[in-house]
Amino acid sequence: MLERSELADNALQALHDEDYDRPFNTQNLNADTLIFTRGRQGQSLDGDWNFCVDLLDTGLRQKWFAMTPEAPEDRIEPWDYDPYMGETVPVPSCWQMQKEKWYFFEGSAWYTRPLTHDPVPGRRQVLRIGAAQYDCKVFLNGAFLGNHYGGSTPFCVELTEALKPGQNWLMLCVNNTRTRDRVPMRNTDWFNYGGVYREVTLYDLPSVVIRDLFVRLEGNAIRVSVAVDGACASARFSIPELGIDTELPLIAGKGDVTLAASPELWSPDNPKLYDVSLTAGEDQVQDRVGFRSISREGTEILLNGKPLFLRGISVHEDDATQGKVTSETDIRRRFAHAKELGCNFLRLAHYPHHERAAEIADEMGLMLWEEVPVYWAIDFSNPATRRDAENQLRELIRRDRNRASVIIWSVGNENPDTDARLDFMRGLADLAKAEDPTRLTSAACLVNHAKLKIEDRLAEHIDVIGLNEYYGWYEENFDELGEIGRNSAPDRPVVISETGADGDSTEHGPERGLFSLAYQDEVYAKQIATLRALDYVKGMSPWILYDFRVERRQGIFQRGWNRKGLIAGDKATKKPAFHRLAAYYAERAAVEHQPPLAPEETA
Repeated sequence: MLERSELADNALQALHDEDYDRPFNTQNLNADTLIFTRGRQGQSLDGDWNFCVDLLDTGLRQKWFAMTPEAPEDRIEPWDYDPYMGETVPVPSCWQMQKEKWYFFEGSAWYTRPLTHDPVPGRRQVLRIGAAQYDCKVFLNGAFLGNHYGGSTPFCVELTEALKPGQNWLMLCVNNTRTRDRVPMRNTDWFNYGGVYREVTLYDLPSVVIRDLFVRLEGNAIRVSVAVDGACASARFSIPELGIDTELPLIAGKGDVTLAASPELWSPDNPKLYDVSLTAGEDQVQDRVGFRSISREGTEILLNGKPLFLRGISVHEDDATQGKVTSETDIRRRFAHAKELGCNFLRLAHYPHHERAAEIADEMGLMLWEEVPVYWAIDFSNPATRRDAENQLRELIRRDRNRASVIIWSVGNENPDTDARLDFMRGLADLAKAEDPTRLTSAACLVNHAKLKIEDRLAEHIDVIGLNEYYGWYEENFDELGEIGRNSAPDRPVVISETGADGDSTEHGPERGLFSLAYQDEVYAKQIATLRALDYVKGMSPWILYDFRVERRQGIFQRGWNRKGLIAGDKATKKPAFHRLAAYYAERAAVEHQPPLAPEETA
């Protein structure tokens, strides 16, 4: 196709050009180009888009993005791809869930749709994509506007200058190939979905645009930081319920103010939220914000100054029919099951989940651990990999740092302790504190099983030590858990960030032994009995709430699924271990809610 086309210059030469991606890998769509969108009304671009998989990246080589509409009978050359007619897929969706032939496809795919524009002087058009897995290149009317790395965080691209009156053509090239320099890289333990799987929205904005709004409790005051794009001398911030309405001077588009206030504190028992708004020029945004403090003191985690035990569960973003696409109903079902377990806390593994998760957690009074996918083997010495990880962390924090429910930023999971990794991860922990000093940092750290000791050097640079342990599954002797605590004597809180065992609840599952529901329940019984006596453990988030899809697990009882869920992949069938953990959490909650003993009672 297009061997003589002016678009591809010399198409035969392009077939041999392995640097074809370089001009389209600027990664200029990043945390710095994000625009605050809460409270804004945008035009949804969800729906059917034209679609084509492109295993060999022929589209970038031959510049498919520059093709113009042409009736098939008028073409003088055969087209290998038609961006304007043919096969369609819904957005948002994962292509694996659309057709069986795409189930294991990893590579590039093209999305195209028309966009009608009626220009208004002084207005700006900004496209926001909630998430696309993994590299998303954006073209409008044949012009390359930029690309974004990171499969789970949102990004924005300004379309204003590239739009023309009338009909426009928007095209996305989305690539989910696993590479050694990406975050995560090749080897993961969850399914590598592909596609534009979160919402796409077009915002019509004034010339002065509010880019960021960060509202939080610091000490006994409310601190507000804003960023505004465009010439504007001041902004106006308000919290009507607290009687706050103040002008905020801007210098070079930035403003910061500390306000004396005594808000009602957010907690799982009282998830109080306040309506806040910010106006700059003709632009305005709103949010609903809870105020609370989260800190550590020695081995204690303190919420609003009071010791806290995190009764948690880990969750993946995965669905038997929708893949990685989620919805309001799906998130609320997930959180309802967590509440039924007796949870006050969830670990959102191993990547940023949909932003509605944290918003709903704010409302429901659930605390969250959020993390970026610095998972297992990462190219820690590669500056490009570090750039990717840092940007994903910044995008996550800037997206969710107004959410009271988020109490922990996690910078990674189960990485080998090398000098390069320590420098990489310590840098991420420092970056998290620079972006948001009001929350705790963590990572799932490593244990030296020969010495039965937490020897991960990263532990000195984070607030909470996450500990993944699978006694009863991958390790055998439960007594080692207590030994680890005695040998390590941690000076900061430890949370069991993963533990559990597989249980196959289908008709293929065994009656006893590994992968049986009885064995999974027995593992939970032993875990609970062991953890009762470990004072250094200040919470747990067992692995995992629901069974989830994964390519690497193909045993006779797994069949492409990790079956450690307390609930099966249908998100309805509860396993016996679910009730075991629920009983333990109910016991802990009852103790925590007992009034403190009077001095004479403790004598």
